[in-house]
Amino acid sequence: MSESYRQLLEATIQHLEGLKSRGIRHVAVTPETLRALGQAPNAAPKAPAPSLRPPPQPVAARVSAPSPRPVAVQPVSQPEVPYTLPPLLDPPAKAAAFAALRERALACIKCPNLAATRKNVVFGVGNIDAQLMFVGEAPGADEDEQGEPFVGAAGQLLTKIIQATGLSRAEVYIANILKCRPDTPGQSAGNRKPTSVEMQTCIPFLHEQIDLIQPKVIVALGATAVEGLLGKTIGITKLRGNWQTYRGTPLMPTYHPAYLLRNQAMSEKRRVWEDMLAAMEKLGLPISEKQQNYFLKA
Repeated sequence: MSESYRQLLEATIQHLEGLKSRGIRHVAVTPETLRALGQAPNAAPKAPAPSLRPPPQPVAARVSAPSPRPVAVQPVSQPEVPYTLPPLLDPPAKAAAFAALRERALACIKCPNLAATRKNVVFGVGNIDAQLMFVGEAPGADEDEQGEPFVGAAGQLLTKIIQATGLSRAEVYIANILKCRPDTPGQSAGNRKPTSVEMQTCIPFLHEQIDLIQPKVIVALGATAVEGLLGKTIGITKLRGNWQTYRGTPLMPTYHPAYLLRNQAMSEKRRVWEDMLAAMEKLGLPISEKQQNYFLKA
């Protein structure tokens, strides 16, 4: 290997290591460049004959040298590593683990502003052996008051949706990304969206709930729940109705019940119901003709 080729190789390696340190995992090069790299070690240029003339001045060389062609760099996302659920615990061990998890959540003060303003930690409610799990974004005022998720007007509508599938609220499990109501300083009413930091801080509790319950299907209610679970902010309108996977479990994004309270259009109700029909089919639940035709125009 010639000295010039060795220097070029070292410079190339240094450049690629610099790209790697910045998170870039893929560099696009032209076929011509690949062929040239493949031939270079076997076709090293011959040393030039000695010359009595002085070498060109460095400044002149810099001025006359052609600019190198830019190399197109294309960062690519890493393939998602499949998540393997832990072994399912026997009933007594699961109940004990769930009780311990609940106690840790009730005592949590990782978000001091939320811990200082909450009335109750809203851990979750339902069957810890449920096949179907619903995940919302955060407790509201009613939920904070009662310590149970989805008990306000939106929660009452969610209960009706669950009953329409042939299940009861007690047969499913309902939880939120956040276990505490987001504080609203300076406001006497209303709710606010959880911050990304709050969601990242609190979501390990939800991860443990999912790992213990191991539902067959998760339904994410609303854009904020989808963002907290999947990290996707492209909009619930584009995502709803399309199966995703979360921690090894099929996940169906759909509209939040509060959206249906604001928008009473039959078409929007039908879209949510279609998402629930897909969840029912995934669970192997029977679907009657009456259920199939809910919210269809006569």
